[in-house]
Amino acid sequence: MIAMKRIITLATLAVAVAAGAQAQSTDKGGKITLHGTVQSDVLVPQEDNKIGTGTYKDDVLTNTYAELTLQSKYVSAGTRFEYLDHPMPGYEADFKGWGVPYFYVKGHYKWAELTLGDFYDQFGSGLVFRTYEERSLGIDNSLRGARLVLKPGKGVSIKMLGGQQRYYWHHRNLDSCSPWTYGADVELSLDQWFKGLAEHDTRLTLGFSAVGNNYTGKEGSKEVDRPTGEIYPVTGDPVMGSYKLNWPHNVPAYDVRASLQKGNYSFLAEYAVKGHDPSNRNNYVYQHGQTLLLSGSYSTRGMSILLQAKRSQDMAYSSRRKLPKGTTACFINHLPAFSMQHTYALAALYPYATQNVPGEWAFQGEASYLFKKRTALGGKYGTKVKVAFSHIRGIDQQEDATHTNEPGGNGAKSKFFKMGPETYYQDVNIQVDKKLTKKFKLNGMYSYQRYNQQVVEGHGTTINSHIVVLEGKYNLSRKLTLRGEAQYLHTKQDQKDWWYGLLELSVLPNLMFTVSDQFNAHVPTFMDNGAVDTNAPTHKEHYLLGSVTFTHKSHRLQVSYGKTRAGYNCSGGVCRFVPASKGVQASYTFVF
Repeated sequence: MIAMKRIITLATLAVAVAAGAQAQSTDKGGKITLHGTVQSDVLVPQEDNKIGTGTYKDDVLTNTYAELTLQSKYVSAGTRFEYLDHPMPGYEADFKGWGVPYFYVKGHYKWAELTLGDFYDQFGSGLVFRTYEERSLGIDNSLRGARLVLKPGKGVSIKMLGGQQRYYWHHRNLDSCSPWTYGADVELSLDQWFKGLAEHDTRLTLGFSAVGNNYTGKEGSKEVDRPTGEIYPVTGDPVMGSYKLNWPHNVPAYDVRASLQKGNYSFLAEYAVKGHDPSNRNNYVYQHGQTLLLSGSYSTRGMSILLQAKRSQDMAYSSRRKLPKGTTACFINHLPAFSMQHTYALAALYPYATQNVPGEWAFQGEASYLFKKRTALGGKYGTKVKVAFSHIRGIDQQEDATHTNEPGGNGAKSKFFKMGPETYYQDVNIQVDKKLTKKFKLNGMYSYQRYNQQVVEGHGTTINSHIVVLEGKYNLSRKLTLRGEAQYLHTKQDQKDWWYGLLELSVLPNLMFTVSDQFNAHVPTFMDNGAVDTNAPTHKEHYLLGSVTFTHKSHRLQVSYGKTRAGYNCSGGVCRFVPASKGVQASYTFVF
């Protein structure tokens, strides 16, 4: 009850402050504006050993955020309050606590902008630097320091930044990230310099980035090879002893890129390299990291084509050498997964996480075509067909007497264009969107996936699955829309076959009612602590979930009750394990 009262008080206070601030900014005639958001997810949990929820210490769990931004002509400022003292499942280990971890002041005048405090940014595709926030994944790797953006001339953009990266609730202490991460980025838009490019509908941009991760603490000292007494076993056996390494004081990374857009065609080539960076992610080897990314696309009315390829090796670039397994904190860079981001539940059951170490070859392609109305395949209303594929596998790794992946070694040899024997992930799918009548639209998808569970999750085997999805949407009236999904996943591995059904009724402009069920006949039995009981038989399980969503102006409230299976939540190749849960959940968002 105490936790519930604290949550209600905080939520009420946040809404009151936001509403009052909005009124205040209006009274000043718009010269100074105040914007913000309030987001609160609340779960009243119920323990259910059949699905593996484990036990709960608190009666009410919540992740609550309140963000305010003040803007004027030359100066802006912002802050964010976070309350996770009783966090949602999956956030307990690192996010527990509350406070103000994010604030900044920004000044801007003509061609210069200076930010002091916390900020997010990205150089190019993010291969050597990307800081961002993704609450569903538990990611907030913002920098606290300074950033200067200059645009001194036409077609020229320069960024310079430096700071300390956030590690959950810390920045400087011994459990936090490295003291300083700094970098600079230059982009040149050549089409603004040469009239001939613009006259021929051609845009050419060149970019260069340099980033450094400076270890100034005890771990990075040049005087001490390594703190004595620390053990980094190869196989998890502490009897094997410790390794004494000469830590690099600074780990640099560089990126060069060129993007070209000519009419309906777009091309991108980007190459990044990283210095020696021994860490627990690469087994403390001294090896240069590198990534080559190539992308090309064509788009016109009714048709689009995308082809991409990426080769990466030892590109786990973070501001901390020792990170817990599975953490999403302290990463300086980001590598795209080159796998389709599925929105259907069963198609996203086995999502892929980018393998930064030792590396991967990744290929992705998409092609979509709209068959016009009143044609043989288009019919009365037209038909859209999309075909996509992803294929990701390991890189070549050859060890010998001089090239080894043992701690202190210089890494295995790897021929650049040679691929490894293992397939990490593969997805071939086709989607058809067809409007059958004025009121009824039908979408269908088939996907064949190969998922190397051992590589991605560290256990299991390769899972081959066939997924079929049918989605229908029927407009009952101008205000009522009924949407349904039927999904089926067939596999002989893991938990065998899955079934999924959903019905959703939208009542414009405010209400939406949803009910869904995910069923499996081979769910493992769990113990009180949430771990799998390997000695117990599997059982049938329905993951029923019902919800009501209310939207009014800037307010959105969703209340649901039911079960959620354990699994991985992924976005852009970054994944976080979400434990199973059951109970009443409410999600409230207010934007002003």
